[in-house]
Amino acid sequence: MSPPSKAIVYENHGSPDSVTRVVMLPPVEVRENDVCVKMIAAPINPSDINQIEGVYPVRPPVPAVGGIEGVGQVYTVGSMVKSLSLGDFVIPSPLSSGTWQTYVVKDESMWHKIDKRCPIEYAATITVNPLSALRMLEDFVSLKSGDSVVQNGATSMVGQCIIQLARLCGIRTINIIRDRVGTDVTKEKLKALGADIVVSESQLNEKNFKSHLGNLPEPVMGFNCIGGNVASLVVKTLREGGTMVTYGAMSKKPITVSTTSFIFKDLSLRGFWLHRWMHLEKVKECRKMIDYLIGLARDGKLKYETELVPFEDFATALDKAMGKRGNHPKQVLKF
Repeated sequence: MSPPSKAIVYENHGSPDSVTRVVMLPPVEVRENDVCVKMIAAPINPSDINQIEGVYPVRPPVPAVGGIEGVGQVYTVGSMVKSLSLGDFVIPSPLSSGTWQTYVVKDESMWHKIDKRCPIEYAATITVNPLSALRMLEDFVSLKSGDSVVQNGATSMVGQCIIQLARLCGIRTINIIRDRVGTDVTKEKLKALGADIVVSESQLNEKNFKSHLGNLPEPVMGFNCIGGNVASLVVKTLREGGTMVTYGAMSKKPITVSTTSFIFKDLSLRGFWLHRWMHLEKVKECRKMIDYLIGLARDGKLKYETELVPFEDFATALDKAMGKRGNHPKQVLKF
């Protein structure tokens, strides 16, 4: 049996700050093919919040334990388990619900062993955002060294990963940020990650917006996680035949693209959802990519901001993740 587990559960869908609560769950049987993992850290992702709200396309039946991503250490194994040993560091792969608890029991096949040398804040967050960035760079357009891409939401974790992964391949990035206090500091942070051009939304709304894009070639590809007018800023910078991939809708506003953009620029609009990609019988392929990303993070070649928060301070971390306390890095619960 597993030890009793302290967990964040919700019995009904609704606002996470209203429907979640911390409870003690009883021990769970560890069957012959099961692995019991003592969780070390788990992030609060937007998709976690959407699942609790009941608006995410895929969600576990309630009552449920929150979280789909994280890192833990093997605590005990069933009698038939061969690939994992006590003390191994593992992550759920493919992603699965229930990581916001101190002990998780799942079949051996649901866990992927990772390099212990990777910092826990990266190991806990390596799948949802970095893997999305890598897949979008590789799946839609055959990019080559010297090409340019453009993105909004450049300060997001996916945005930061796109900058760094693109740079490793010789791909240049144009990064759109919001007009707000501290813009200069934000620009310097993104440039330190390898961003070539960082431009504000207001600059791209100017008539001579191309003067802010330097001598880079027109982007062949764009990434949109905001929607609304900010998505149109991505579209206007694309070259003829370019493609914009949408992977989020932070503004909750629809994307509007002019008819002339389709007719005279022959643009393509695509969508990306990591959940769909990961469930296309690509577990082995996915794990190889995760190992690659883990290696980059371990070696300091992939960096992004996170904030480790004690599990006991979940309510504060949730408020920050929901934007109730201004802008904060990704909140990562530490058990």
